[in-house]
Amino acid sequence: MSITSSELLASVASRELAGANTVFAGIGLPTLAVSLAQLTVAPEVEIVYESGVCGAHPATLPETIADAVLITDSEAVLPMTALFGYVLQGGRIDVGFLGAAQIDRFGSLNSSVIGDWHSPDVRLPGSGGAMEVMANSREVFVVMRRHDPRSFTAELDFCTSPGPDRALADGIRPRGKGVTRVITELGILARDDVGEELRLVATQPGVTVDQVREATGWDLQVADDLTEVVPPTEAELRMLRDEVDPARVYLR
Repeated sequence: MSITSSELLASVASRELAGANTVFAGIGLPTLAVSLAQLTVAPEVEIVYESGVCGAHPATLPETIADAVLITDSEAVLPMTALFGYVLQGGRIDVGFLGAAQIDRFGSLNSSVIGDWHSPDVRLPGSGGAMEVMANSREVFVVMRRHDPRSFTAELDFCTSPGPDRALADGIRPRGKGVTRVITELGILARDDVGEELRLVATQPGVTVDQVREATGWDLQVADDLTEVVPPTEAELRMLRDEVDPARVYLR
């Protein structure tokens, strides 16, 4: 059975949400993954979106955070001031689920520019709510389509969302652990707490440790108990294709 990159990443990322109660979901692959998790490992998970929607149960996948389908059957719609002030800054998010263009070894993220700020190669959408999600969630998961030295870099071209290690260096006490999981086409990187580097804990099927190290822009540590990711099951793929995203909003 042919499996696309989006199907692989969404299936693997969804499993990481087992046991999560409240997830702040970014648009794109994070939305795809958390929607699959609702049907599999986390049926009671509450999905929160930046537009103020809490307990989302959309009939179809939202294309933006302001998509009207998010409101239908949702449990609450809050003003953004309440969402950020009470829900996020109140420490009520278990997992912030984000994407990014670049990440460093401690989990700080860049979603602003690739290249020089004044004359960038690529200008990106920027933070949105990602900085608040990073600062206030108990932990953050990141899913990234690209795994190469430009994306997994020793030094970010721009720091959009500083992780807790970077915040501590600037004298700011972080609320949570920052990024604890990163899911890519090559494997899963993880860390347990502040002060630790991301390390390789699992490889995707057919991928070697050397391949992951060559694609990472720093000297990547490897877990002693390294495992291999279980490929997406037929059941997961069926749910993704037929129930979660039949209109192919994100599956491609």
